[in-house]
Amino acid sequence: QVRLVESGGGLVQAGGSLRLSCAASGSIFSINAMDWYRQAPGKQRELVATLNSGGGTYYAGSVKGRFSISRDSAKNTGYLQMSNLKPEDTAVYYCAALVGIDVYWGQGTQVTVSS
Repeated sequence: QVRLVESGGGLVQAGGSLRLSCAASGSIFSINAMDWYRQAPGKQRELVATLNSGGGTYYAGSVKGRFSISRDSAKNTGYLQMSNLKPEDTAVYYCAALVGIDVYWGQGTQVTVSS
């Protein structure tokens, strides 16, 4: 079992920055990959970024060059650094951990970008 708790969301003006955190507890040694997803009102949840156990990363085209995913194993925490935020980045952001074939989700944190 893995428990994930996100934090760091909030209201920011366009062009601003936020850093989301995802604190993991439980069987964290077995996490194969940590992902960030987002879901805007009326839209499907979409993958934003992935960080696998080998350090490989993936970014959605809409955030590439603006967002950066990282992980501090000593603190059992994952991060999503978001820069040059746009109103279309407004969504609830979720972190997810892949453990074997199971996926664990956090509760989400709201990010609102005003124009």
